Amino acid sequence: MPFKQRATEQLGEGEFVVALSLDRDWFSPDQAKRLVDVAVGRGLVAEEDGDLVAQFDPADVTVPEGFAPDDAILREQSTFETALDAIVAAGVEKQRAVAGINERQRALAISIEAAAVLFAKEHGAAVDHLAADVRKKLAAAGDAGGGADGKGDTGADAATGAAEVE
Repeated sequence: MPFKQRATEQLGEGEFVVALSLDRDWFSPDQAKRLVDVAVGRGLVAEEDGDLVAQFDPADVTVPEGFAPDDAILREQSTFETALDAIVAAGVEKQRAVAGINERQRALAISIEAAAVLFAKEHGAAVDHLAADVRKKLAAAGDAGGGADGKGDTGADAATGAAEVE
């Protein structure tokens, strides 16, 4: 709504928080800041030089008269849940997607999040925003040690390679 209200695709984070908390009275300032984190995590907005950039066309959004968001929106979905939603949106039946993710996880000995992103990419789901986070987590786990060569082999190449194959 803040993007639509100001007819722009880019807002300062402070301006976004004020629009949701003071202008609309939908959230407290702390809740509005939390919503920024959730929106970034879901790939709805990107942070660029202290600004929030909509990853959608605000003109395409319709906000019904009297709309007020539910506080449940502040609950951040896990990477797995977000990837699963994207897979289902891409046309894969949910039960089949979960089975496929579990199979990738077992076969590649990677995290459930990495397996979900890999499976999503294999099925054309839009999860590029998740792939970068999974890469970072895998790299951090690798830096903690673990591989036989001391370099912390985490399966990062197998899990994230699909992100580059498009």
